[in-house]
Amino acid sequence: MSPLSQAGLLLINSIGSLILLIIVLRFLLQLVRADFYNPLSQMIVKFTNPILIPLRRVIPGFGGLDIASLVLAFIAQYLLITLIAMVAYGTAALPWVAMLGWALLGLVKLIFNIYFWGMIIMVIASWVAPNSYNPALILINQLLDPLMRPIRNVMPDMGGLDLSPLVLILALQVLEVLLINPMAVALSVPGGLILGL
Repeated sequence: MSPLSQAGLLLINSIGSLILLIIVLRFLLQLVRADFYNPLSQMIVKFTNPILIPLRRVIPGFGGLDIASLVLAFIAQYLLITLIAMVAYGTAALPWVAMLGWALLGLVKLIFNIYFWGMIIMVIASWVAPNSYNPALILINQLLDPLMRPIRNVMPDMGGLDLSPLVLILALQVLEVLLINPMAVALSVPGGLILGL
């Protein structure tokens, strides 16, 4: 692969991944009813509204879920995989139908990664800056709380030591082994094509 192609892949991967992350965060933050007035929430809303508002006219929500955000994230993931594959392999070699499965797998993997790295950030922040009012840490805490609360409710009292982050990280790793890895094998995902696989 030429240096120009490598540079193109780097740019497509970096910019596309950032856009995709913002769209998925929009869905997840709405799902957990995170603070709308948080500065980071406002940034995410302003970034996604120009595409999301027209899309919502066509795709309504269902059961409190913002389906339009999910569809937009899926489309963004599909386009990202398509652009990466076009630069890496050329348009003639693209299995267009198979990439639908790859896009879905990439989206699920991204959601797992958001929760995994969010948990790591919260653990480190609890040591370095406990009780911080940083807007990013507040949003991460609001995102993780619905998963952490049931674990804390069943965990025995450890004398002030909270092991629920460790349980959640382990649960995410087990789910990844049981769900994502077999899906990747079944879809015959080429190495490095989907981010993080």
